[in-house]
Amino acid sequence: MSSFAKLTLVRHAPTPATRRHAFPLDESLDETGRAEAAALLGKLQAAEVVAAPVERCRETAALAGFGPTRTDPRWGELDFGDWAGSTLREIGERDPERLQSWLDDPRSAPPGGESLSDLTARVREALGELGEAGADTAVFTSGGPIKAAVVTALGAPDAAFWRLDVHPCSITVLHCHGGTWTVRGVNALPGGGPR
Repeated sequence: MSSFAKLTLVRHAPTPATRRHAFPLDESLDETGRAEAAALLGKLQAAEVVAAPVERCRETAALAGFGPTRTDPRWGELDFGDWAGSTLREIGERDPERLQSWLDDPRSAPPGGESLSDLTARVREALGELGEAGADTAVFTSGGPIKAAVVTALGAPDAAFWRLDVHPCSITVLHCHGGTWTVRGVNALPGGGPR
């Protein structure tokens, strides 16, 4: 008999960096972000809850009624290295060649950071374990790991990552049947509609 797993991926609520469209730092939610996370209270159910080990994800989980949660670094956002805290425009002004290389090649990494291929590999590993376990799991994470999970479920190349957008405090649902992941929904509101 093949196993069935449900994975509910929740992107953290907004932070000051999210509002600036900057690569994230380990920071708390802003005031509006806390209100958005609290609006999730009572609207999510899962047998197991996991959070990326950063404040914004753990805080979103706690305000949604799940805390304390187990953390898993594989669900952490891409390590942006020296680019953390900067916007794409700021990076483009000071290092346009490096930025273009990173956007064009999933194996290229920001200075002191991690490549998109590395992010996808660790998310793929975490998905494999959840699929084998056959559980109903909610993961509070960031946009990058959610996009990597969707790319993996679709069997798309790593570069497809750039064709996805994941809104803060949105919900993405994946199902796994016998080791094969499928996409059930992306960017949903807790009440069921798209963002």
